[in-house]
Amino acid sequence: MVEKRRHSWMEIRDSIRSMILNSTYGPGDKLPRDEEFALQFGCARSTVHRAMRDLAQSGVVERKRRGGTTVRRDPVTRATLDIPITRLEVERRGSQYRHRLLRKSVQPTPPAIMANFALSEPRDMLRVEALHLADNRPYIFEDRWICLETVPEIADVDLTRENANEWLVRNRPYSRCDLRLYARKATPSDQDVLQSHDGDALFVMERTTWIGAAPISSLCAVAHPGYQLFTQG
Repeated sequence: MVEKRRHSWMEIRDSIRSMILNSTYGPGDKLPRDEEFALQFGCARSTVHRAMRDLAQSGVVERKRRGGTTVRRDPVTRATLDIPITRLEVERRGSQYRHRLLRKSVQPTPPAIMANFALSEPRDMLRVEALHLADNRPYIFEDRWICLETVPEIADVDLTRENANEWLVRNRPYSRCDLRLYARKATPSDQDVLQSHDGDALFVMERTTWIGAAPISSLCAVAHPGYQLFTQG
């Protein structure tokens, strides 16, 4: 007899949120009752209830006693950032994209990453250092920390073949994003990785994402000299 795998409330929450993001349920739509979702996912009603509570707290849905659950018409996450997929960014420029995994390891979070996630104590996370290339030249260097409790599936992803940036965008949508953009001068390590020169101004993007209260990823990305970020709203 094969035992059915138990779904965590976070998996249920992410599945329901994905249905909202892909417009299966649009703004103002009434969602199925918790009992119906529990039957659909093969889990306990309490698991769905916990997932729905988190979605409500993050401003994605609105729950009313005897009124059911609806997708918010003006969700808290309405001012979202479309995280760019670097591969597509490179290919749109007419360049050939490559990705190189430099290092991958599970480490305790250092103080800077703890501060990004507002953690009170260190937590083991997956650190991924990778280089995106355009026409075999350095394009963007990524130093990324991924929470294995929120994204356990990443442990089974071959990051030499699939880059973490694209995998996370496609598989782990966020409900909150902190973003910081600035420029700084190239350091010796930047010169080694990005083939920059002393005194070059480098574009730096620091981005930390959550789904509800659960941390997803904290990234520091450093782009090659002359990089420009273009976005449309």
